[in-house]
Amino acid sequence: MLTKRQKEILKLIVLNYIQLAKPVGSKLLCKKLNCSSATIRSEMATLEELNLLEKTHTSSGRVPSEKGYRYYVDYLMNPKEINGEDMLKLQIIFKNNELELSDCLNQSLKLISEMTSYTSIVLGKTSHDNHLKEVNVVPLDSSEMIAIVITDKGHVEHKKVSFKNVSMEEIKRAVTLINDLIVGTPIDEVSSKLEFEVKPIIDRYVKEHELVYNTFYQVFQDFSNKNINVVGRNNILKQPEFNSVDKIKNIFGKLDDAALLNNIETDNNDIKVYIGKENKLDEDVTIVQTKYRTPSQEGTIAIVGPKRMDYERVVSLLEFIKQNIEDKEDDHGE
Repeated sequence: MLTKRQKEILKLIVLNYIQLAKPVGSKLLCKKLNCSSATIRSEMATLEELNLLEKTHTSSGRVPSEKGYRYYVDYLMNPKEINGEDMLKLQIIFKNNELELSDCLNQSLKLISEMTSYTSIVLGKTSHDNHLKEVNVVPLDSSEMIAIVITDKGHVEHKKVSFKNVSMEEIKRAVTLINDLIVGTPIDEVSSKLEFEVKPIIDRYVKEHELVYNTFYQVFQDFSNKNINVVGRNNILKQPEFNSVDKIKNIFGKLDDAALLNNIETDNNDIKVYIGKENKLDEDVTIVQTKYRTPSQEGTIAIVGPKRMDYERVVSLLEFIKQNIEDKEDDHGE
C-alpha cells in the first residue's frame, strides 16, 4: 500500500515522463511537492524497490516501469471529458448524416491518430445475424460500375468494379441470379453459397461467366474480410522509443500481420488498457481498446502507442467515440 506522498510522486513521474520522454529527477519533484531532495530520493528509492520505477543508465532520474504504469492506470489516473476542440472536431464527423457508420468510425480514428500521434486500429465486422438483402450495380461508364451489397440490418458496402468486354445485360442477369439464389443468406455464408450454388450454373446465363463470377466473389470476400483498418502507422516513427531500424521493422511487420492484429479483438465492452507484455501485439507498446456493438455492426477499436502513452486522453477519446458510434446508429434507425 503506497502512502499519499508516494502516490503523488509516482503520478508526477508518470505524467512528466509521458510529456517529455525524459527521466524525472528529484529536483523537479521537490518544486512540485515542496519537500527536501533527500525525502524525494528516499521515496523514489522505495518506489524502485517496489518495481514501480526504474533507473536509466543515462541519468540519475527515474522512469515508470510497466508495473508503475499499471498502478497509475488502475489507481491514479483520472480520465476527464475530452476538451472542447477535440469534441468539436469529432462531433462534426458523427453529426454528418451523409456518412455511413463505417465511414464515421474510420474518419474519427484517423482524427484521433492525428491528435495523439498514435496508431489507431479498427477490427470491424458485420454482425453474424446480418443476412444478405440485396445485391445491385450502378453503371459509371461502359466498363466500370459500383457493386452494392445491402444487409437486412441496413449495413451497406460498395466497391468500384471493372467489367471489360461484358455487356450490362449480362451483368444484370448475374445480379438477378445471385439475388434469386442467395438473398436471405447469413453474410458469413455468402461466399460458400456462391461457390456451391451460383458457380455451377452461371455459365447458362452469362457468356463471360468466369470473369463475372470471380468479380462478384471478390466483392463478397472483401465485404466479409473488410475487418482491419490500421490508421496512422507512421506515427510510430514519431515516438523516441522506436528510434532504431530493427524496432521500426519489427513493429511495422506486426502492424501488417492480419493474423496478429486479429488477436487484438475483444468481447469486452469496457475500455481496457494492456501495457507492454500484457498485450498480444508487442511488448514495447500499450494498447487501449474496447468493443463497439450496434444492430448492424460490431468490432473492436484500439489505440496503439508507446508505454509512455497519454492514458487519460486516450481513454477519454475512445470512450467518446464508442458512445457516438452507438448513438449514431440509434439515431439513424429512428
